[in-house]
Amino acid sequence: MNPTVFAFRQLPRVPRAALLTGLLVLASPRLAPAQAAHDTLLTLGEAARLAARESAPAQAARARVEAAGARVTQSRAALLPGASIVASQRQRTFNTAEMGIDFPSAPGQPPVFDPNGEVLGPVNVYDVRGRVTQSLYDRAAVQRVRAARAAQQATSQEAASSSQGAAAMAATAYVRAQRADAQLEARIADSTLAADLLTIAREQLRAGIGVALDVTRAESQLAAARAALIVSRNERDRAALELSRTLGLPLDAHVRLADCLDAAAEDAPVPSEEEALQVAYASRADLRAVAAQVEAVRRQVSAINAERLPTVGAFVDHGAIGKSVEHLKGTYAWGIQASVPIFEGFRREGRAQEQEALRRELEIHERDLRAQTAVEVRGALLDLRASREQTAAARERVRLAELEVRQARDRFRAGVSGNADVITASLTLNAARTAYVDALASARLATVALARAEGVIEALP
Repeated sequence: MNPTVFAFRQLPRVPRAALLTGLLVLASPRLAPAQAAHDTLLTLGEAARLAARESAPAQAARARVEAAGARVTQSRAALLPGASIVASQRQRTFNTAEMGIDFPSAPGQPPVFDPNGEVLGPVNVYDVRGRVTQSLYDRAAVQRVRAARAAQQATSQEAASSSQGAAAMAATAYVRAQRADAQLEARIADSTLAADLLTIAREQLRAGIGVALDVTRAESQLAAARAALIVSRNERDRAALELSRTLGLPLDAHVRLADCLDAAAEDAPVPSEEEALQVAYASRADLRAVAAQVEAVRRQVSAINAERLPTVGAFVDHGAIGKSVEHLKGTYAWGIQASVPIFEGFRREGRAQEQEALRRELEIHERDLRAQTAVEVRGALLDLRASREQTAAARERVRLAELEVRQARDRFRAGVSGNADVITASLTLNAARTAYVDALASARLATVALARAEGVIEALP
């Protein structure tokens, strides 16, 4: 079990070891033998980086980047040479009238072909030829390649943003697991105190200086502590299960937390608002993704406008043709072809207008995202400062509650009062411990939220 914020040395030694052993068994993890093979020790930063690599959203985002790269390859094909080989064998008949030519004949001789047409054939034709084409000038194709590359860059930044989101989810799940472990430790401490009070009440009853009511109260307190311990154990196990899920690990994996929850209580410097905003604007992948999307749309508009320009290409066609394989003759054709678009029914203009509208939408989204980034950074800074103050107050509350329990227990042990004051003080201490754990978790979550808002979640230690 991980080290936590509670020290058992503050409590006296309990003589009933069997009772404490039973309580610790309730809190211990019940791992199957197969789980030992998936034992993983992780810090908070390692958990975030593992999720950024192995979680399902991160892997799906990388697949989208590969698809965007394939679209770049497809766009580039318009600028590269094209080659093909075609082999055919065909047999056909034809009507002589379709030639549109009158073949003269000698005087007194019948016409070569029936003037009304006659069917000739069938004629066998074998044709084997290769064709090579090359674009010499196509400005629109060049712009389409650039637009595809810009879109790939945007997809890459979106993948980075997805990885940051997955890392933030894993870091949050990690802190929740830390909180669950710390709460379990707190409930163990509560149970230890309740068992100690029950021991004192029974000893005093045997000595004749106590009453049965004190024993009953102590037993009720111990039963309540045991029930809370069971609830905390279940929350710990559920938090561990959710952590494995967000990390992309097998659900039977046992993730051991290398960090202690009270590390968030250290007096690390809090960055200023200006420094945090500068880091966020430079590091957040979602901001870079939107900017890349705007650039991709601009490239696409340029490609559409370039379609008004002429295109020039060259081709070479060479092969063999004949009525039989033994009598094939080589033929060829080559040339340069220029194409000038004249009118396409305003389809090109409509596409350009569509892309311009999309660009304006993305620019609005970019401005809104920058404003949202500022809100997230400022909110995280406020939460971080408040949680640190709350942690200090909760720590002092725990100290005073422990002092109250110690004084009430001393009075009870001396027989000055019953254990009602001790039980009341112990309930106060239980609540103080819970509040302290919650304050520590809030401070750590605020640190995670600030790192996420700044776009540096994967840089956590």
